[in-house]
Amino acid sequence: MIETTMPLNVDSNRSTIITRFSPPKGFKWVIEQPGTFAQFLNYFPLHPATLPVRDYKGVPIDRQNNHAALLKIDVGDKDLQQCADAWMRLYAEYLWSQKRYDEIGFEFTSGQFFSWDDFKNGVRTKEVKKKVSFINTGKVDDSYQSFREYLNVIFRYAGTISLDRESRPVLQNSQIKTGDFLIKPGSPGHSVIIVGVASNLAGKRLYLLAESFMPAQDIHILVNHKNPVLSPWYELDVNASETVTAKYVFKPTAIKRFHALAVK
Repeated sequence: MIETTMPLNVDSNRSTIITRFSPPKGFKWVIEQPGTFAQFLNYFPLHPATLPVRDYKGVPIDRQNNHAALLKIDVGDKDLQQCADAWMRLYAEYLWSQKRYDEIGFEFTSGQFFSWDDFKNGVRTKEVKKKVSFINTGKVDDSYQSFREYLNVIFRYAGTISLDRESRPVLQNSQIKTGDFLIKPGSPGHSVIIVGVASNLAGKRLYLLAESFMPAQDIHILVNHKNPVLSPWYELDVNASETVTAKYVFKPTAIKRFHALAVK
C-alpha cells in the first residue's frame, strides 16, 4: 500500500525533473552518483508546465492528457525521434556532455554498428534496395550540428529491436534504476524510459517514466491513469504479467539496461 494521505507535490515553477516532482509522502528521491547517466536524467531541464506536447512539425498532438511535463530537448524536423530513439538521444547527449565521444555508437536493426567516431570522420550510409552499406566521403566534421545529423541516421536505422538486442534484462526489482527502460521490441514496438526513482524506509520504490511516441514528438513524463492518486509515479515489477502506462501496455513486462551501463 502506498504511504500517502496528501496530494502529490508538483511544483510547476521548478525547471528540472528532480525539483518539479516530489515523491509521495513517506518516499524520498534516490540520489544518484554525480556524473552518471542517472543523475543526468534526474536533473534534465523541463519546459514550462503549460507547453503542449508537439510533434516534429511543431504542431500540438491531439491528446494532451497523458503527460505531466516535457523534457527540454528538440524533436528534430523529421518523423524520426520516436520511442527507442528517445532513449538513444538522451544517452548520446549524456555522453556528449561528458566528452566521452568515442563511446557514442549504436547498432542498426540490421545488426550493423555505427559510431559517432565513424560519422565525424566522414563515413556515411548508402541505402540500395533496403540494404545499408557504408561509404567514406572524406568529410570530417565534429560539430554538434554534425552530431545531430549522425543521430538522425541512428533514428532511421535503429529502433526497439536493436535497442533490445543491445541491452540486458533487469531480473530483480531491487536492481531497477534510473536509465533503465521498459521495452517491447517489434515493428512497431515501444519503449519507456525510467527517469527517476523514489524509495521509502521499507525499501519500496516508485518510478517516473518518460517517452516519445509516433509520430515523433516531445519527450514527456507520463501521467499514471491507472493510479491517479499515485500519478505521475508508477510502481514496477519485473515479474508482472503486464505493465500499463499512459498510452501502452507492456505485455509481458520487460525492463532492460543498455549493455554499456550494465557493467557500471
